[in-house]
Amino acid sequence: MLGIAAAVLFFIAFLINAADIGTNDVFSSTNVMLLGFTALALHLAGIGANRTGHTTNRRRPWSRS
Repeated sequence: MLGIAAAVLFFIAFLINAADIGTNDVFSSTNVMLLGFTALALHLAGIGANRTGHTTNRRRPWSRS
């Protein structure tokens, strides 16, 4: 999920930079890009990952089917 958020933030930063949109200092393309890097780093670190385990595909170890 954080990987998708990072991609969206990178795209917004690209649009701000490519369209040369004048924004205030908080929403500059560099700050939005840094937020994207933060989300990407959290995604690569495993934060926000779905860690459900193997509960859906459990079967008995002695059964053949």
